[in-house]
Amino acid sequence: MKRTVLAALAATMLIAGGAFAAEDPALKAAIAAPSRTPANVERDVYRHPYETLSFFGIKPNMTVVELAPGAGWYTEILAPYLREHGKLITAGNDLAAPDANERKAAERFMARLNAKPEVYNKVALGVFSPPRKYEFAPAGSVDMVLTFRNVHNWMATGPDNLKTLFGSVYASLKKGGVFGVVEHRLPAAKVQDKDASSGYMHEKYVIGLAEAAGFKLADKSEVNANPKDNAEHKGGVWALPPTYGNKDTDRAMYQAIGESDRMTLKFVKP
Repeated sequence: MKRTVLAALAATMLIAGGAFAAEDPALKAAIAAPSRTPANVERDVYRHPYETLSFFGIKPNMTVVELAPGAGWYTEILAPYLREHGKLITAGNDLAAPDANERKAAERFMARLNAKPEVYNKVALGVFSPPRKYEFAPAGSVDMVLTFRNVHNWMATGPDNLKTLFGSVYASLKKGGVFGVVEHRLPAAKVQDKDASSGYMHEKYVIGLAEAAGFKLADKSEVNANPKDNAEHKGGVWALPPTYGNKDTDRAMYQAIGESDRMTLKFVKP
C-alpha cells in the first residue's frame, strides 16, 4: 500500500503556489527539444519553464497568446508544445509599423520562425504594438495569454494606454481564461518610478493594473524568486545576466546573483 501511494505521489508535481498538478510529458518534451537554442537552454535554471507553465495551467490543446515574445525564448517551448493539438499566437512587433526599428525587429523574429518551419510553421502572427495597435486575437477566443518580463516596458505609455493594453488582453480571453505574468520584482520598500526605468516593478502595482481591467488574481508563485537580487544595480535589471549591461564591471558579482527576482502571477477572467 505504501509503495502504491508513493508511486501516485511520484506521478504528480508540487507547483510553487500550493497546488498539485499532474506531470505533463508533452511539456517536458518541448523543453527538452533539440530545436531549442543552447544558450536559451542555459537560462532554464533561472526561468523554470516547466514549473512556470505548469503553474499557469497550460494544456497542449489550448489557444495561447504570447505577448511581446522578444527574441523567442518562450516561443521555442510553446511552439512545439502547442503544435499538434493547440494553437500559438505570437503577438509582437508589426511588420508594417511606421517605425523602421520596429519593422526590423519584426523581420528578425519572422526570419527566426522561417528558419525552422518544422517547429514554427503553425505559429500564428498577431500584432501587439503598444500604444498604437493591438490586433492579435478575436474577442473571447483565447484560453491563455502569457507575457514574460515585459510589463515594465509598457509603463512609459502612460496610465490611459496601460488601461487600453490590459483591456485588450482581457477582451481576447474566454471566460475563465488565464493571464499569466512574470515580471522583475521591486522590493515593496523601494520607490516605484512612473516609467519603471530600472526594469523592476512593485508586485502590488502589477496586480492593480490587471485587476483594474477586470481580472481576478487566482494565485501567485515564488518559483521565479531570487533572494540574492536586491534590485540595486547600476543600470537597473540589465546589469544582471544574461544582459550584463555594465560589461566586465562587477561581472562576477552579477553572475553570482543570477537573473532577477521575479513575481509570477496567475490572473483569471471571471
